[in-house]
Amino acid sequence: MTDELRRDLMRDEGLRLQAYKDSLGYFTIGVGHLLGNTQRMTEITTAEAFALLEADVAEAAYRVKGLLGDLELDPVRLRALTNMAFNLGGRLGDFKHFLAAVKAGDWQAAGQNMADSLWAKQVGERAVRLRKMIETGES
Repeated sequence: MTDELRRDLMRDEGLRLQAYKDSLGYFTIGVGHLLGNTQRMTEITTAEAFALLEADVAEAAYRVKGLLGDLELDPVRLRALTNMAFNLGGRLGDFKHFLAAVKAGDWQAAGQNMADSLWAKQVGERAVRLRKMIETGES
């Protein structure tokens, strides 16, 4: 995981060492680590939070690779996609038009698909920032 991605996720998700319910009512802990419907833990250390973050980012990167195959992306766009996969989990695969635009290298269409989604309305500034990264390749 890059320092930039860690910084982005800390800003987007925050760091909470005690379990809480997210905006959809799911138990969450650390840096956006989803516990689900059951509160399996109530409190963790900072070191444990960062270990969970590393594992969650690895899973998100694996998900992106599974959706895009061997497509070569610049580091900024890859960071944006990994951030989305971290946030959306398996639902990123539902963004069919967005993913098709990414595969075609049509960054404006990809950005527009992001902006037109319910996800963008739910995450606000995060979506605006990630859209800019996808469209321009710059952070």
